[in-house]
Amino acid sequence: MTVISTPQEYNQEDLYIDLEAITGHQLFLKCEGFNFAGSVKLKAATAMVEAAERDGLLTPDSILVESSSGNLGVALSVIAASKGYPFVCVTDSRCNLSARLLMEALGSQIHIVTDPAPVGGLLGARIDHVRALCASDDRYVWLNQYANPNNHMAHYRTTAPAIARAFPDLDVLFVGAGTTGTLMGCARYFRARHRRVRIVAIDTEGSTTFGHTPSRRMIPGLGTSIRPPLLDTSYVDEVVHVNELDTIRTCHRLARHGFVFGGSTGTVVSGATQWLAQRQEPVTAVAIAPDLGERYLETVYQTNWVQDLYGGDALQPRAVAVTVPTV
Repeated sequence: MTVISTPQEYNQEDLYIDLEAITGHQLFLKCEGFNFAGSVKLKAATAMVEAAERDGLLTPDSILVESSSGNLGVALSVIAASKGYPFVCVTDSRCNLSARLLMEALGSQIHIVTDPAPVGGLLGARIDHVRALCASDDRYVWLNQYANPNNHMAHYRTTAPAIARAFPDLDVLFVGAGTTGTLMGCARYFRARHRRVRIVAIDTEGSTTFGHTPSRRMIPGLGTSIRPPLLDTSYVDEVVHVNELDTIRTCHRLARHGFVFGGSTGTVVSGATQWLAQRQEPVTAVAIAPDLGERYLETVYQTNWVQDLYGGDALQPRAVAVTVPTV
């Protein structure tokens, strides 16, 4: 029997799905969406809030504020409601409606940015809005998920050790790159253990994280328009960039087998499948699934939304190629 008193106490660490029958490759998917925030972001949110409390940055009068495309905003909404802090999430039009409604149900305020900044696009505009709020009232406390070391340390202490215990002979780990907190925490952990695990970052096309030219991205979660300060590419062995259409098709393929995952997970599985398809030798491979799919039912899983943005044949399979830039 498990008994908890706060929602951040519960997190399912040991659920993996064998995707070989779906992808044609031996690939285990670590599911991080089975908690009260519905995503891996609950770990980082908990670590950042608790560190701010220990450091005296958060007081009973404080107002939490953060920029988020959705999942971290939900995680902070859960924690803020549990601890009694007001929370303002600064997001943009790409944030899924269900995520916004969930944050509001938890008592959070939502500020939606619609005009991109000249430098940094919508993410830059969100960060500018957060900074303006902090400058207007010293009660605002910005945790800054993009630069906060507690973001990656949460995964150094929890996510990576759990994978190491479950897969002592792990050869390759696929991790999506958003703020790069999960990526950096896991990569640093396996480097510190002096055991060779290949770290493959999965990014989305149109993201500038690894030096690519920015372009339109419609699926929230992975990818950035500003290089994350947390990122240290010396810990990353390879990068695979995934087209959003491949993300959508992968989500639909997983759903046809009974697994409804979010866009970030679709991107990671697509990138991992592409990478594995180029290898002849068998490997022990794990990919991290950041979230589940309920928040994407009106977008990734909605035929009209997909076809309006990507064309009438968007859900038809297409041949893809791996891009593995030097990092």
